[in-house]
Amino acid sequence: MNRWTRDQMAARVAQDIAEGMVVNLGIGLPTRVANHLPPDREVLLHSENGVLGMGPAPPAGQEDYDLINAGKQPVTLQAGGSFFHHADSFAMMRGGHLDICVLGAFQVAGNGDLANWHTGEPDAIPAVGGAMDLATGARQTWVMMEHLSKSGESKLVAQCSYPLTGLACVKRIYTDLAVIDLSTQPATVLDRVGGLGFAELQRLTGFALQPAR
Repeated sequence: MNRWTRDQMAARVAQDIAEGMVVNLGIGLPTRVANHLPPDREVLLHSENGVLGMGPAPPAGQEDYDLINAGKQPVTLQAGGSFFHHADSFAMMRGGHLDICVLGAFQVAGNGDLANWHTGEPDAIPAVGGAMDLATGARQTWVMMEHLSKSGESKLVAQCSYPLTGLACVKRIYTDLAVIDLSTQPATVLDRVGGLGFAELQRLTGFALQPAR
C-alpha cells in the first residue's frame, strides 16, 4: 500500500496553512511542518515554551540549544521573532489567539474527540502538558498522525479508548493515507494517497467517510 512519507505529510499540512495565520506545532510529527512552509508565505509559528516567529530547523552543525521548541528540538527564529514568559505563552493559547494548532494523536474519534497524551503504558508521560490548552484554545485543531497503529489497527475510531485530551475539538486529520475533514457528518475525504481506493480507505477507518463533492 502506498503511504505518504512523514515529510510529504508535513508538506500537505503546510499547503493548507494560509497567509498570516498564527500556528502552534505540537511535539513529534507536527514539528516537521515548519520545514515545508513556503518562504514567501508569512506564517507566525508559536511554541508553548515561549517563542513566536519560529523558522525551520537549522542546518546541521548550526544548532543553538538555547533556542528550542517545546519538544527540545533546536529551531531558528524569523526576523521579528520574540521570546516571552511561559505564562504569557499559555495566555495566548487559552485566549483564542492561535488560528491553528497541529497536534499528534494516539486516537481521534469521528466526532472530533482527541486522545494524545496517555496510552496506559507504565513509562508513558505522566501528565497532559499543554495539549489540553492547545486543543481547546486554538480556533482550529488539526491532527497529524499515522493512520494505523504498529499492530495494524485504525487510530481513527468510533470512540476513543484512551484518556481524552479534548472533546469534539479536532476539525481535520492528516494521516499517511488521507486528509479527512471532521466538520461534516459523515467525515469528508479531502485527499488521499495515490493508488488508495475510497473503499479501502473506509475499511481502514473506524467511522463513516464520504468523498469530497
